[in-house]
Amino acid sequence: MAAPTEPLWKGNRPREAGMPDYLKEAFLFRWNLLFFLGGAAAAALTPVAGVLLPLVAAGELTYLTGLVSIPRFRAAIDAKVHAAAKAAGEPPLPVQPPASLVTMLTGLPSDARARFQRLHARCLELRTIAAGVRGAAGDQGGSVEDIRTPALDRLLWLFLRLLLSKAALDRFLQSMNEPEIISRLADLRKNLATAQSGGDDRIVRSLQDSIASGELRLDNYGRAKKNAEFVSVELDRIEGKIQALAEMAVNRQDPDFLSSQVDSAADSMRQTEKAVSELQHLTGLADQLQDAPAILETDLRQVLRRDA
Repeated sequence: MAAPTEPLWKGNRPREAGMPDYLKEAFLFRWNLLFFLGGAAAAALTPVAGVLLPLVAAGELTYLTGLVSIPRFRAAIDAKVHAAAKAAGEPPLPVQPPASLVTMLTGLPSDARARFQRLHARCLELRTIAAGVRGAAGDQGGSVEDIRTPALDRLLWLFLRLLLSKAALDRFLQSMNEPEIISRLADLRKNLATAQSGGDDRIVRSLQDSIASGELRLDNYGRAKKNAEFVSVELDRIEGKIQALAEMAVNRQDPDFLSSQVDSAADSMRQTEKAVSELQHLTGLADQLQDAPAILETDLRQVLRRDA
């Protein structure tokens, strides 16, 4: 006697979408319902309803067949069904974030924390969609989270460090007044010219030292301004990469290709990581975590919602 088949909901295999799911989603699409019901109602009111109603039905059948045959549409439904099945299961216990990570998040301005929250949500979306793609492909040899999570954590970690650097640079730039420094230098140079004509070496040396200090302050301001511009550009670049990866997870059904793209995106940030390390004297990051912590696996809801 054959052993009874174990129900799908008891196993590790995620529920895969089938033709009924595809047809249901295609039929319930709001624009399809509008045109189908509107067309059927209009046909029923005409004297030739017996001719037009079959044509409306044939058009609907053609639409359903065409949409269901599109791989991108099926991949999106696979991801949706997988996410729904996963949400219906027993949720894993959340991992508490390290104290250093909490300190860094709470140290961000509210707008920067909200920006990190948006990117964090996109990473979770990417992982969920990619998991649905892998489930639809029938690849159960490994967890998609295990493949992508370290690289996504690295991207989020770098993004967080950049946000901290930007906040520190913004505070530094706001504490300085470039026009005032330039005006002060101009006055000092005029006074130096006057002192040199007067022949008082003590005043000349004092003014020369003041001019050197002013030029150093102006140079520091210029460097900080360039660093702030670089950090802003890199923040936009990481956000763009995450968005592109999230869209790619829907458009491409090859989970291994998605894994390689996530890893490639993380590896492309090496130069940025080096630049952030050079700015750590502004943020105090030398005393914080050096390696990327498990950001996606930790429960950051309370921290990210603070001051929201």
